[in-house]
Amino acid sequence: MAAHGDLRFDCGRICLDLAATADGIPAERLAGPEELRAWLVGAGLVPPGTPLDGVDGRWLGRFRALRELLRRVVHDELRGRAADADLALLNSAAGAGTPPAVCAVRAADGALARTLPGPPDCAGLLAAVARDAIGLLTDAEARRQLRQCEGESCTLVYLDTSRGRRRRWCSSEVCGNRERVARHRRRTTVRRKQEGSAGQGPVPGAEKYSAGR
Repeated sequence: MAAHGDLRFDCGRICLDLAATADGIPAERLAGPEELRAWLVGAGLVPPGTPLDGVDGRWLGRFRALRELLRRVVHDELRGRAADADLALLNSAAGAGTPPAVCAVRAADGALARTLPGPPDCAGLLAAVARDAIGLLTDAEARRQLRQCEGESCTLVYLDTSRGRRRRWCSSEVCGNRERVARHRRRTTVRRKQEGSAGQGPVPGAEKYSAGR
């Protein structure tokens, strides 16, 4: 089972962060309702402390289904264009519920804090994620920032907002570090092979044999 620390929120958009829960190690980050509750709070869809007792296996299945739809649509749009049927499903999810309205309340220390007037419903939260995806895919500037990670076997997509648009990996600490380790191993292997070849020297008797021919 994935730990809450395995959840990632560094892809630049809520919809991309949901897609990121099904890649890497472990491959399934939404392993159960508890992980989904943690993701909803971590992604900022609900404020910390929001009652989420209603999150169950049915919620989990619906969020996983939206996640797979998002992965298809985003990757297909990067390669060319998403299927009309998938866009229809995304539009349907966006209109199937009303995202929860966040209120500002005064906390005990006097600071303003975010809260919800009541427990959120599944359809409303799914709609919020779907609408975020639609906003992303219909924003020409945001689309130009979409990148797929260059890490080996990684399929995560993120927004590259770095200076010069030079970001290569979904995470420098994850895929970036793996690539640096792999590059070091390749250099070490090549160096050892070169040193081994140089240390062998000429085969004894080779010159005499050649002269005799």
